[in-house]
Amino acid sequence: MDLTTHFRLDGKAALITGAGRGIGRGIALAFAAAGANVALLSRTRSDLDEVATAVARLNRKAIVLPCDVADGEALSKAVETAVGELGRLDVLVNNAGGAGPNDPLRTTPEQFLKALEWNVVPAFALSRLAVPHLRRSEAGSIINITSAAARYAQRSFSNYGTAKAALTQLTRLLAQDFAPSIRVNAIAPGPVVTDALAKFLTEEVRTAMEKRTPLARLGTVEDIAAAALFLASPASSWMTGKILELDGGAEATVWPL
Repeated sequence: MDLTTHFRLDGKAALITGAGRGIGRGIALAFAAAGANVALLSRTRSDLDEVATAVARLNRKAIVLPCDVADGEALSKAVETAVGELGRLDVLVNNAGGAGPNDPLRTTPEQFLKALEWNVVPAFALSRLAVPHLRRSEAGSIINITSAAARYAQRSFSNYGTAKAALTQLTRLLAQDFAPSIRVNAIAPGPVVTDALAKFLTEEVRTAMEKRTPLARLGTVEDIAAAALFLASPASSWMTGKILELDGGAEATVWPL
């Protein structure tokens, strides 16, 4: 039995948020290499244009959708445009989000709410918009990018950790709501080397983090993209409501600060 075909996405269409850089870019290219056409969504057109060019080199179609995921009307138009141009929607990847460290005594309720809104609400809104289209697919899949911070007990991450914990639980709940026609899973990365993280990675910090990680290295964009490909493909067809923890085996934060 040749199981390698289970990891193909030939003829499928995926919409990916935060697709201009880092993990979102890596996922878009992995999907295209596996045969999917992709709709690329983020705020910066120039980043999306570069990713679209890379997708074209893989002989797949990419459409560019500059959009702020906090704008509900823009999200609705983006989904309709994606389906209109690609002809279908099989996979949604909610990757946009993020937040930096925070001091809870200096964080206002408004700032706390903003972190929740940025990391959770767009994923809910996009999932809701995508469901009618995903239900017409024989293998509809939603993939949320959450974080190891959702389960680690650590200082200075009450904003981000709480928001990602909410996204993690939303994943489990929507999996029940949308089954059996749509699968909903998530990836919870530990520290992944992207441009966003690189500015904090002095040689000393990186060495300390690697020493605290059982697999002795930080994550790569390719690590996360490979997991997303698994969750999008028939290889994971009997899996929903689950969180893939990709953190090098760490059971607590590896940050040295």
